[in-house]
Amino acid sequence: MVWARWLLVAIPVSWALAWLDAPPLGVFIAAGLAVVPLAAEMGAATETLAARCGPATGGLLNATCGNAAELIVAIVALRAGLVDLVKASLAGSILGNLLLILGLVLVAGGLKRPIVTFNRAAAGTAGAMLLLAVVGLVVPALFAQAHPAAAPEMALHLSEGVAVVLALTYALSLVFSLVTHRQLFGAEPESPAPATRYGTGVAVLVLGGATVLVALESELLVHATQAVVARFGLSELFLGLIVIPLIGNAAEHATAVVVARRGQSDLALHIALGSSTQVALFVAPVLVAAGAVLGRPMNLVFTTFEVVALGLASLIVTIIGLDGESHWFEGAQLLAVYALLAIAVWFI
Repeated sequence: MVWARWLLVAIPVSWALAWLDAPPLGVFIAAGLAVVPLAAEMGAATETLAARCGPATGGLLNATCGNAAELIVAIVALRAGLVDLVKASLAGSILGNLLLILGLVLVAGGLKRPIVTFNRAAAGTAGAMLLLAVVGLVVPALFAQAHPAAAPEMALHLSEGVAVVLALTYALSLVFSLVTHRQLFGAEPESPAPATRYGTGVAVLVLGGATVLVALESELLVHATQAVVARFGLSELFLGLIVIPLIGNAAEHATAVVVARRGQSDLALHIALGSSTQVALFVAPVLVAAGAVLGRPMNLVFTTFEVVALGLASLIVTIIGLDGESHWFEGAQLLAVYALLAIAVWFI
């Protein structure tokens, strides 16, 4: 994406602002903008490597690296002790993919054709996976509600057990979609493969370099986040649920809208639903494990607001995908739900 490359200038700007001890809000904005093009470059490099590794390995690589930038930001925040921010960013990423990305996809695709059609079997499978993933994330919160006097260690151990089950389910989902039932996900005629931006060697270097830069920018972003919360009174819930996911997924949002405008509705739907299930089944367990390694134990007990929002969003999206078709107004409805949640979080 050419537009994303222009944002690379935010990298030296963020470093200069941090070195000059500029106001935290300026550092936060610059570091956040810097993550966007780096995430786009990581995505382009991953696509290049995936195209050269074959469908099975390529799919695994895409799944593993798809949320790499967001995962790095979360690990840095976790190391800084911002556990609530990390948990909010998990819920926010799922909500953003389900409501914001999918809403934009349906609007973008629906403006060119009255009915947007997609692979009903793939959408149904993705919806079922999504509901299962959300159930896994909701179980620790239900336990905490039912047993408020339980020791914190119990909630942590329960979350670790849930993380193991989610990770195993994620592995099985890869086997299902990439090996045993690949035909279910191939109904949409494949367009000619676009020319890759990099050669294999360059792609490896770009992926490695972008990963290091994202880690550095994440340090600035997280450090500024603490000051922004203290200075402006913004809650960690709002930053984690709305702002951080927008930063980490901006490039993915743009890609989904572009492919939807081209009529590749199955691919656009896969980006939205696939990324959501990936966050719940892969990113969440990784963060639970990272918390144990870093000495920052993180459970999966979400707030009541997050639990209700995740449940409603997953149910709405599953219903939309049942008949294998949609239109722009359903996309507008998803965007309206996301806006309502964002307004509510602002006042929490």
